[in-house]
Amino acid sequence: MPGETRLARATRERLLSTAERMFAERGVHAVSNRQICEAAGQGNNAAVGYHFGTKAELVRAIASRHSAAIDELRRRRLAGIGGDATLRDWISCLVTPVVEHLAAAGSSTWYGRFGAQMMTDPALRPIMVEESLSSPALVRIVAGVHRCSPPMPAGVRAERGDMTRQLLVHVVADHERALAEGSPPPRRDWPDVAAGLIDALTGLWSAPVTAPEPADQAGFRPERPGTAPARPAG
Repeated sequence: MPGETRLARATRERLLSTAERMFAERGVHAVSNRQICEAAGQGNNAAVGYHFGTKAELVRAIASRHSAAIDELRRRRLAGIGGDATLRDWISCLVTPVVEHLAAAGSSTWYGRFGAQMMTDPALRPIMVEESLSSPALVRIVAGVHRCSPPMPAGVRAERGDMTRQLLVHVVADHERALAEGSPPPRRDWPDVAAGLIDALTGLWSAPVTAPEPADQAGFRPERPGTAPARPAG
């Protein structure tokens, strides 16, 4: 029946929103499926398992719900990217859609803190990474960042990609947390958060590369005790 389909959809959305909030505030492993069901007003404690299966699939569903909206904002920005786009333009395409998505949600958001919790969990982090890398728009943005940044070893490029992900996730989470707690946030508002991130990440990707001797083609070998200080590459 159509009414039953709508009811099931509403229940699913309520469970997603409740789980996202509880995971953001307490961490995934501190929250049981039963607690999520109770907080969502579900009399059936098996509702999470019925709608999502495992907790990992619940996490994936939360991430997918947001990534779809963020990806649409990315596509709109990419539509305005020309052949003369700079590194900063590509970084803006990476950062601004995430911040705009959270700003549009109003003052009560949990996705920033949810993402920070997931990225520090070895078992759940791959879900967040896979979800983001499945986006053709994001793949194009990353390629643009790489194309406009200075030449660097593959290992350094991968390292800076991970730094970018960590900085974006945790700066957004810190601002969201400050708003939720009513404490003064590091930045004035969400657009100011985006500006700070774009500045920092543009600097990160344009920074020089310092290689120890000898340098491995795929990345860096650790320096041996007593060796001379590393010299800038190139």
